[in-house]
Amino acid sequence: MTLAQRLSQLTLRLCGWRGVFVPPPSARGIILVYPHTSNWDFPTAILYKATTGLPLRWLGKDSLFRWPFRGLLLRLGGIPVNRRDPTGFVDTLLREFSRHDFMWLGMAPEGTRAYTDHWKSGFYRIARAGQLPVGLGFIDYSTKTIGIEQYLDLTGDPGADLARIRAYYADKRGRYPRNAGEIRLRE
Repeated sequence: MTLAQRLSQLTLRLCGWRGVFVPPPSARGIILVYPHTSNWDFPTAILYKATTGLPLRWLGKDSLFRWPFRGLLLRLGGIPVNRRDPTGFVDTLLREFSRHDFMWLGMAPEGTRAYTDHWKSGFYRIARAGQLPVGLGFIDYSTKTIGIEQYLDLTGDPGADLARIRAYYADKRGRYPRNAGEIRLRE
């Protein structure tokens, strides 16, 4: 481990967090981050990212990427997303994947820290179109554990795929459990 990785790991431990990490099975893929219910998820996830050394990219609303934080957020792997105009989102990200030999993209499928009755389907459409595995990342405040333990290849049957994802996340709790979105896609 590098010095930066050790310092990040120490900081996580001092904050009471434990990290678990199973390395990705391939050079490209998507990592879901669920549940995402608090602003504290971001610094915890950035420390975890630094601890693992995984050059994970992540999506954030474009309004975050303004001066004076834009440069820092881009260096931390951020990709700004205009949520007001979702057209071309999947194609844009597939082109981004094709430009890189190694790229793992972290996505909060709820799209917000507030409660929502469904997940956004972008992760599913990108994974299927790009034939990308999906890592199940989590921030579990009930056990103060953060990690990526499992990877799935989506079958194309959203009902079956989401049932597997739902089963995995059944015991994971966000900082504000009432804000965790339902693990289902919009009809």
